[in-house]
Amino acid sequence: MGRLDGKTAVITGAAQGIGALMAKAMADEGAKVLVTDVQDTAGAVQAITDAGGTAQGMKVDVTSNDDLKAMVEKARAMGGLDIMVNNASIFATITPKPFFEIDEDEFDLILRVNTRGVHQVMKAIVPTMIEAGGGKVVNIASGTFYYGPPGLSHYTASKAGVIALTRCHARELGDKNIQVNAIAPGLTESEGVKGNPGFDMGRGPTVASRSIKREMLPEDLLGTLLYLASSDSNFVTGQTLNVDGGKVNV
Repeated sequence: MGRLDGKTAVITGAAQGIGALMAKAMADEGAKVLVTDVQDTAGAVQAITDAGGTAQGMKVDVTSNDDLKAMVEKARAMGGLDIMVNNASIFATITPKPFFEIDEDEFDLILRVNTRGVHQVMKAIVPTMIEAGGGKVVNIASGTFYYGPPGLSHYTASKAGVIALTRCHARELGDKNIQVNAIAPGLTESEGVKGNPGFDMGRGPTVASRSIKREMLPEDLLGTLLYLASSDSNFVTGQTLNVDGGKVNV
């Protein structure tokens, strides 16, 4: 039996890269998965169904309440909404730059998608989770919050907000049997990061700063994801788990 048998999971930002891999990992553990993104999700859904899993896809902008309402309705039609993974985020396309070169439009875009998007998703899904008697929420934050890398002040602020929302939502939903936790990855060699030369300077120093001295792969996140999405973490809430090879110890 899979750890997520009988569950329905929704994940945002899952058309490719880390999100697509997370979606497949949950499907491999028995969950029916709703794969959402602003991009075409067909490839990610096909990878799951080809492996014998159950998945559907849809276009969802996490800053659109209409899209989120449709997302919840589709999840309910698939069987419910037991697991929510808030993965949608702008990162791999960012060009690192000093904070005084970041204009207000770019700053607002990063905060709107990365932080406010989590807020909007949570407002959309909570009534369904409460009605079902509980659920699991996994927010994808970032280890940048803990050390403040240069060139990414707006991204770091956005992910600090995700950690703050994780703690606040966990407090407010604990008596509803909804556990809300976050994962803070280190610099991960996703498709997008590999293709962005702006991150090349940070690779060597990042590996050198880790206790486990190698590049971090998307697969390194899956064990923690499945722990937080499954009944194994039923008495864990409001926590942010660093998955970064030991760069940050908090």
